[in-house]
Amino acid sequence: MPKKALKKLFPNPQTIQQHPSLQFLGTLLHEPNLWHLNRRSVSRAFLVGIFFAFMPMPFQMVAAAAVGVMVHSNLPISIGLVWISNPITIPPIFYFTYKVGTSILEVPTRPFEIELSMEWAMRELGAIWEPLLLGSLICAVIFASIGFVGIRLFWRFHVIRSWRRRQQKRQQSANH
Repeated sequence: MPKKALKKLFPNPQTIQQHPSLQFLGTLLHEPNLWHLNRRSVSRAFLVGIFFAFMPMPFQMVAAAAVGVMVHSNLPISIGLVWISNPITIPPIFYFTYKVGTSILEVPTRPFEIELSMEWAMRELGAIWEPLLLGSLICAVIFASIGFVGIRLFWRFHVIRSWRRRQQKRQQSANH
């Protein structure tokens, strides 16, 4: 794994530990394993981060941090992956999860026109919350599981490839 490159991209642990929205976690943020890059912590981080990226809720990063601390995932990756759902990707992601929910609940998709008002948002959310939440939960579990398994397989592939390269180098140097 390109650990050195990833570590340069990550914020300093003290920066995250002192962030005002994470102060409720207290000294739990000082656990060194939350900052390590290993197969378990990174795969768990993908599980947590991708799960909360698909959940239509406020404060996704705070929820990802809290669960990440509980399951001992790499905290910067858990929090960073939540940004899969950002202002640009939220509409297609949540429309997709809404369509998944409507097909599972066997309810018709509601046509709507967008208005930028709180009244419109509350009215529409009241009408679509069940399929949106169900679809989001299903997609969150599926994509988070794919991320978890994918990272574990990728990590294993990388380690095996590194072992083979070292073994080939040893054999080449022994033959010379």
